[in-house]
Amino acid sequence: MSMTLSNMLPLGTIAPEFRLPDTNSNYDYYFSDLKGSLGTLVIFMCNNCPFVLHAIEEIEMISNDYRVQGIGVIAISSNDVLKNPHDSPALMTEFAFDNKIDFPYLFDATQEVAKAYDAACTPDFYLFDSNDKLIYRGQLDDSRPHNGISLSGNDLRGAIDSIIYNRTLKEPQKPREGCSIQWK
Repeated sequence: MSMTLSNMLPLGTIAPEFRLPDTNSNYDYYFSDLKGSLGTLVIFMCNNCPFVLHAIEEIEMISNDYRVQGIGVIAISSNDVLKNPHDSPALMTEFAFDNKIDFPYLFDATQEVAKAYDAACTPDFYLFDSNDKLIYRGQLDDSRPHNGISLSGNDLRGAIDSIIYNRTLKEPQKPREGCSIQWK
């Protein structure tokens, strides 16, 4: 997989609605079913991207820290499973179990949801406020696999804190680097 930057969907964009199957529960969910009372974090990720594997523990900590405060967390895999059999729904379930992911991990088989969000890489983060308006898209923090910077989640945590504590959001928002979504 090649390294790709996130596309930086325009701020203020309303969260595109979707209905996708959850590989953790075998239920289909709409965005509106999973959104949080204060805001919603949508993460495009997959099972085998080194950038996801590097960040997965911090992603899980962020989920645990903020879901109890009213932030919904949703993960979506949109990779073409013919090109990447590692990202099949059955292996998504296994990945979620192995990594203690207890938020929905949805499968976007048609890739229409990834296209609606203008997702480009994994992981790709989108934070929406309580009115479903995009207020943050970009990086987790400055850490990357093998760059020697420790994971902190500072950029994403700062954005979430801006919702919870009514703070001004840090600018500029930096695009995320990650593995390219494997398109059909």
